[in-house]
Amino acid sequence: MSGFTVMSTVESVAIGNFDGMHLGHRALFEKLGENGAVAVVEHYRATLTPGLYRAKFADRPLHYYDFDKIRGLRAADFVALLREDFPMLRTIVVGEDFAFGAGREGSVETLRSLFEGDVIAVEEVKLEGEGIHSRTIRKTVASGDMRKAAAMLGRPYEVWGEVVRGQGIGARSLVPTLNLECGRFLLPAAGVYKSETCLDGDCFASVTFVGHRETTDGRFAVETHLIDRTLSENEVPWKVSVRWLEKIRENRRFGSLEALKAQIEKDIGAARGR
Repeated sequence: MSGFTVMSTVESVAIGNFDGMHLGHRALFEKLGENGAVAVVEHYRATLTPGLYRAKFADRPLHYYDFDKIRGLRAADFVALLREDFPMLRTIVVGEDFAFGAGREGSVETLRSLFEGDVIAVEEVKLEGEGIHSRTIRKTVASGDMRKAAAMLGRPYEVWGEVVRGQGIGARSLVPTLNLECGRFLLPAAGVYKSETCLDGDCFASVTFVGHRETTDGRFAVETHLIDRTLSENEVPWKVSVRWLEKIRENRRFGSLEALKAQIEKDIGAARGR
């Protein structure tokens, strides 16, 4: 047993790491029947949708395998594990480049030879001739090209973070912000972004900064300002999400807080106008 609850009614599964839950992954999910599920092989390198955050973008039940616990399984043993965890399994859906088993010994053809049901291998999904893969989206996010990332994801890139205490300068001398600790999520390139910030299901236009605070203490921070929404102290949630829409400008140092505030006002105007 994998240590997870047996899904006794599941008849089809899509298998992969599924970091990002992007358009390429959705092409696999579309091949699942009514009683389909997603088998996530979690190797803890996921940074677009780490851990349980994949469930935010799935309309199917998710079943997790810890890669470190199954990495030594031979191909035949992994298929046997799938049969055990999904006793009604009739169809397996994978990408055409799927590899599995110790040392990646198994291919799609290996899977077909070991599994008595149907194996559907989905062709690579492309955007303007470029294959859509998690690794490609990670590079795109890291470069700050949020429009391209959204096109590959099929939605804006979204990051969740816990609200933490900031310097206190924002509300006092600049504009009020929520300061976030974003854990394993991959963050875009340093700069200021047009964004949406979501609190308890409600999303508001915002401007979000990521990078080192060059003008003040030099520390790395993620700070989001809600453009037309002021929160009282009692309204601040413990966790929010930020949807990164478009980069407005690079991060840079200003000669004074007054100059920084003037630029922030311009950033807000740019976010409103885009």
